[in-house]
Amino acid sequence: MARPALVLFDLDGVLVHYRHVARLQRLAERTGAELDAVSQALFGSGLETRADLGDCSTQDVVDELRQRLGAPVTLDDCLDARAAAMNVDADMLALAAQVARRARVAILTNNGLMLRDHLPRLCPPLFPLFAGTVHCSAQYRRGKPDPQVFLDCARDLGVAPGAVYFIDDKPLNAEGARRAGMAAHAFRDAAGLRADLERLDLLEPTHDTH
Repeated sequence: MARPALVLFDLDGVLVHYRHVARLQRLAERTGAELDAVSQALFGSGLETRADLGDCSTQDVVDELRQRLGAPVTLDDCLDARAAAMNVDADMLALAAQVARRARVAILTNNGLMLRDHLPRLCPPLFPLFAGTVHCSAQYRRGKPDPQVFLDCARDLGVAPGAVYFIDDKPLNAEGARRAGMAAHAFRDAAGLRADLERLDLLEPTHDTH
């Protein structure tokens, strides 16, 4: 295929390392609730899934957590917990910066509006590279691997699906992108991705100085 005009990155598991337990631990510390109670309130109840699908707002999430935990919960608590769970992958960030010299770059993640709207605070190293190009499942009210979410995202970015190269650590999501007409890569590590990016002429050639 021709060099893609846009490279679309998944977030957790690709650009950042995500630690689920760290998020729960921090939220438990901030609220004084038990770890199991936090896990049940956020995940076991389906609250996080509903947020990811756009069925509840950021404030709804905060309010429902407060009610379920019977403890004070603020937006800052939720943001601090999410930030504690995220560490940028330096190799992947450097690779994305290289790609940005030859194509546009953007993010499509299965997440709620809280993450999209506050990602510069949650993970500052991703910016300004991804400024204004963070998209999430909640805004489309559907999640990966549904092909429609990829089509909606491409539309918003003003790029034809056939000109998009999508990267995700879940093979099923990569397949969903292919069904939407995109090229896709099932991510395992930066080395494997680099080889594919070089094949697509998305990286500037390295010059041997010896």
